[in-house]
Parts: sequence; C-alpha cells; structure tokens
Amino acid sequence: MASKSPQHINLNDDLDWIKLREETGSAFPETTKEKMMRKIKENPLVPIGCLATASALGFGLYNFRTGNRRMSQMMMRARIIAQGFTVAALVVGVVMTYNKKD
Repeated sequence: MASKSPQHINLNDDLDWIKLREETGSAFPETTKEKMMRKIKENPLVPIGCLATASALGFGLYNFRTGNRRMSQMMMRARIIAQGFTVAALVVGVVMTYNKKD
C-alpha cells in the first residue's frame, strides 16, 4: 500500500478550500485598495484635507529647523485650519452617508 505524502494531502485540502470559496462566493467582496478608492470618490475632501495638513506640518517643521520662525508659526496655524477642514469634511461625509441610507 502506498501512503499519500503530507504535501499531497495539504495540496488537496488547499484545493478544497478554493473550490468551497468559489462555490460560496468570496468573503471579502472588495480589496482594501478598492475600498479606499471608493471612499475617496464618495468624499474627496477628506484626502485633500489630510494632504493639506501633512503639507503644512512638513513645511512648518522645515521652517522651524531652518530658523524661519515667522513662517513656521504661519504653517502651524495653517495646519490647525487644515485639520479643522478635514474634521468638518469627515462630519459632512458621515451626515451625507447617513441621509443617503434613509
């Protein structure tokens, strides 16, 4: 009697799971990248606000490092404004999504 090798048994088990997934449908209908792109299309102001916040922070830190205190302070204030814009965009997006479901 020839016994099956452990690799052969694991391969069949893997194929059974693949076959089961094909029959029942995927547990994850969209990938992370697809979900991110869908969310960006639904509310494009949030990523814009995040980029504005990160840009103001980076430029402010650069100016702080080079000793330009006035511009550094202006960029830190701009960062606060950009963060407020981002939070407001999030709230508006949540309200719009809630109203769309009703």
